[in-house]
Amino acid sequence: MDSNHPVSPVPPPRPNALSNESLSALDHAHVWHPYSAMHNTSAVYHVDSAAGVILQLADGRQLIDGMSSWWCAIHGYNHPRLNQAAERQLQQMAHVMFGGLTHAPAILLVAKLLELTPEMLQSVFISDSGSVAVEVAMKMAIQYWNAKGQPERQHFASLRGGYHGDTLGAMSVCDPVTGMHSLFNSVLTRQFFIDRPASRFGEACTRQDIEPLEAALQQHHRQIAALILEPVVQGAGGMYFYAADYLRQARELCDRYEVLLIADEIATGFGRSGKLFACEHAAITPDIMCVGKALTGGYMSLAATLTTAEVSDSIDCGDPGVFMHGPTYMANPLACATALASIELLLESDWQQRIGEIERQLRQGLSPCEQMPQVAEVRCLGAIGVVEMKEPVEMSVITRQFVDAGVWVRPFGKLVYLMPAYIITDAELEQLCRSVVEVVARQVD
Repeated sequence: MDSNHPVSPVPPPRPNALSNESLSALDHAHVWHPYSAMHNTSAVYHVDSAAGVILQLADGRQLIDGMSSWWCAIHGYNHPRLNQAAERQLQQMAHVMFGGLTHAPAILLVAKLLELTPEMLQSVFISDSGSVAVEVAMKMAIQYWNAKGQPERQHFASLRGGYHGDTLGAMSVCDPVTGMHSLFNSVLTRQFFIDRPASRFGEACTRQDIEPLEAALQQHHRQIAALILEPVVQGAGGMYFYAADYLRQARELCDRYEVLLIADEIATGFGRSGKLFACEHAAITPDIMCVGKALTGGYMSLAATLTTAEVSDSIDCGDPGVFMHGPTYMANPLACATALASIELLLESDWQQRIGEIERQLRQGLSPCEQMPQVAEVRCLGAIGVVEMKEPVEMSVITRQFVDAGVWVRPFGKLVYLMPAYIITDAELEQLCRSVVEVVARQVD
């Protein structure tokens, strides 16, 4: 990808009826931020505008964004092509219900997704967010087996260390200990959790790695609707990269025991791992695939769940003869038009070469952390760089240190990681890596 691709300049701050101090006071008093106390004592940084990979804070500071807004803004911010797509669609219609109606942005987006994903995936359900896409996938699997006369298949197998979203169904297949949702265990459906493979990306999958999955499917396949996993890259559950060969063998086991395979590509889709979709590392086709995050280039929330004609036709023929899900904002035209423009923008670029360059620079730039006694491991894959600490970081302290260094990096638990936009320049990425090395070096106690 051309790292000098034109982006809109950072616009000047817009006048507000309220001062920044008043806005901050309102935020503190009434706005509830994610994974945060209502009256959060940690600093919340007010962004006034953004362009390229630069966040313009209301106090005048500029930050290089190393997170691409939780991994979705792959083209950076305020991109002229995406702005134009949204503005053009806005002149036609911002939204129309999808029940009983259709529109070109949704149809063309579905056609593009079918063109890019494995040929067996032929039916696409468009939804609002990644968590909902996972819920949809789980409901598809349950309805499929109900239509097949096996209604007892109401459970799922999932890998430990996985993360699939924050809604109740998605929470049930997240790691029950480290998946941030242990508080809700008593209300979540009990699923079958499999130890994740010890074999790392680039290694062969050992017999010891695959045995837990094989044993679980052999014993419980009549209760299991599907195996759900994040292919190759476990995201928010640990930023862990495992052997692609495990994914291939998992596909074979699912076929042997007649269990559906759900690939959660929400974090890995659209180039993040170095392949357009992470399943390509193992050359496998899932029965159901979830995509989201980077789908719209970070402009607005949109996700999709793709499945085979076998699954969708079976649901059609079963009771009640329809798929039982229907979000109000399903296939929002603004989001679909922007998603189509984002995908086209990605495919027109030399994105594979650019991802390779980012990976090489991440490996080189973060390598000094490997010698630090407080660091357990440094690992990189595609446009993902991870520094795993031996102890959890102090979020409020380390985030402030990154902001003071002129970058936006938001660690969690033991993980300090980068997932930059693909358009980031070499100089910007170098500064990001240098800031991570400097800040990590301070985390001695």
